[in-house]
Amino acid sequence: MFFHIGQYSALMFRVFKRPQKYSVYLRQIIVEIDSMGLTSLPIVAIISVFMGGIIAIQTASNIDNPLIPLYTIGFTVRESIMLEFSPTVVCLILAGKVGSNISSEIGAMRITEQIDALEIMGINSAGYLIFPKIAAAIIIFPVLIALSMFLGISGGYLMACLPSAAFTTYEYVFGIQAFFDPTKLYYSFTKVLVFAFIITSVSSYYGYYTSGGALEVGKSSTNAVVYSSILILLFSLILTYLFLIR
Repeated sequence: MFFHIGQYSALMFRVFKRPQKYSVYLRQIIVEIDSMGLTSLPIVAIISVFMGGIIAIQTASNIDNPLIPLYTIGFTVRESIMLEFSPTVVCLILAGKVGSNISSEIGAMRITEQIDALEIMGINSAGYLIFPKIAAAIIIFPVLIALSMFLGISGGYLMACLPSAAFTTYEYVFGIQAFFDPTKLYYSFTKVLVFAFIITSVSSYYGYYTSGGALEVGKSSTNAVVYSSILILLFSLILTYLFLIR
């Protein structure tokens, strides 16, 4: 474990060295934003809408006490989506999709000796390949998560519009607005930024140090997803304790 921590730290030191050409890095960041953002948008949107609807139905089905107001449904959907589903669960999904892509891409470059060729040309391969991915994720992930929050809450609203729904749109909207604490958004997006860094840096690490052939590229991709997911859950627990336990 200490070997990997040391090797990871050394790699990150190389990644954040001063770029040789800022224009090249900027162009790569835009390419990565397009790659990560647009390709992830459909899966984030579909899952968010369905999860919002499911949470609304489950909450409504569990309210059997007439003393509990029905606006609790909107309140519960908002809190579940904003605090945990969008920042954590969606990032776990992105770790599987984006993380495996990053690890496979860099791992394939390693086994085909493209990274060695960059080093021979005097290019900082770690910075050139990894820094744009980290920067792009830190820029685009909060946008995806904000969209996920909106669509998740909209999914619950769609359930309220059904004629057979146990709650009305008025009660749902009132619940969404009730007891809103803006500081919780700060907590959610802090988590997203941390998870964006974890997903891209850990996946890049496993791809960068791939050795062997195509089979090892697959193993690196699997390791990247597994360890990114574990670290996301670990840091989610730590940040939740730091922000919400007072």
